[in-house]
Order: sequence, then structure tokens, then C-alpha cells
Amino acid sequence: MAWVVAKRAAAASSSSAMKSVSAAAAIWMRSYAKVALGTDIVSAAPNVSLQKARTWDEGVSSKFSTTPLNHIFKVENSNFHFAVFLHFQTSNLVLNVIIDLRDKKVVIFGLPGAYTGVCSNKHVPGYKENIDKFKAKGIDSVICVAVNDPYTLNAWAEKLQANNAIEFYGDFDGSFHKSLDLVTDLSSALLGTRSKRWSAYVVDGKVKALNVEEAPSDVKVSGADTILGQI
Repeated sequence: MAWVVAKRAAAASSSSAMKSVSAAAAIWMRSYAKVALGTDIVSAAPNVSLQKARTWDEGVSSKFSTTPLNHIFKVENSNFHFAVFLHFQTSNLVLNVIIDLRDKKVVIFGLPGAYTGVCSNKHVPGYKENIDKFKAKGIDSVICVAVNDPYTLNAWAEKLQANNAIEFYGDFDGSFHKSLDLVTDLSSALLGTRSKRWSAYVVDGKVKALNVEEAPSDVKVSGADTILGQI
């Protein structure tokens, strides 16, 4: 009888321990909102901003300003589209104003880092070469983001001659990618915590298409051709 009681007590203790571990795991999992179809990126990464690629001097003159996500993914007042028509009716001037408050359409792709092989030779060039096709589909911005400082990204974008076609943003501390659970450990390549290789089609902040590579060296689903077919 004592053995049965002891066994039951051990089982209860084990069950309690498992529940504690599960609860702890749940708390940890809730700390980051994993991005998925329908995710609102701005809500999933609250209080997170990115850093537009620029020179060091531009960074100093801007007082190291950052760009909030809602400015990147959602329509602002400055982006409203106005159509103005004038015509005369007897002696009165009639002004008709039509405001088109259309959703902002963004294609964004993330990569492990500036100056790395696959990123430089395949991932960015694919988007640069297809920029006209993106514009033809009504895309407002094509954005490249990486866990790099904005100065390194700026120099890299200029070297690739891609800065006029693609907007480059730094995620210097990885907070954006951590919030979306899109980080990977590349310490084996001396890179530390970096972005996974991924792409997304985002309309008014909401993810409409998402592609994440299984390996950071792959460009099987995150390239320009794939996302073009999803718009």
C-alpha cells in the first residue's frame, strides 16, 4: 500500500512538473508572435522600428532617426492620392476633389546579411531585375531588410546598384525579426543571430503571402519570381 501511495505521489509530482514546464513554454512562445498569413505586421511587432539605409553623415544629420512600421506598411496622409477636376458653371467655380484611399501594397524580403554570397549574387539581383514587373502589379514599395546597421546596408546597396529600385532597411538589433519569429543562429558562419531568408506580400500591413526558406543558403521560395506569382 505504501508503494502505491508513493507511486501515485510521484506521478502527481511528475504531472505537476510537466504542467509547469508547459506553462513556462507557453509563456516563452507568447513572447514572440509568429508571422503567418493574415498577420498584421505592425501589431505583431509593437514599438519596433527599422532604420532606412543611409550614410553615416546622413545618420548624424537625422539624429539617428528610425522609421516606425506603420509608416512602411500602411498609407499615411502624405500618400493620399488626389484627383482634382475643375469646371465652370455659369459664374461660379466648381471644384471636385476625389480622394483615393487605397491600401498600401508592399513586397518585403529578408536575408541573412549584407555582402554575403547568396544574398549578393542571387537574392537581391532577382528583385532588382524584376522591379518593373512589381510596379506593373501596383506594388508601392519593394523592401529588403536584414539584421545589419543601416550604414553597411547603404554601402552594399550602392555596390549592387540596387538602391534606386529597392528600399533597404536595417534591423540593427534584430527586434523586428525576433518579433515575427524569423531569426536563425548563424554562429557557425561567424554571423550570430540573423534573419531567416524569407519574403512576403503585405497589403495595408497584413500578410497576404509568406515564403520562408528551410535553409539560409536556399532561394527556392523567397525569390522574386515566386512572390510575383502570388500578387
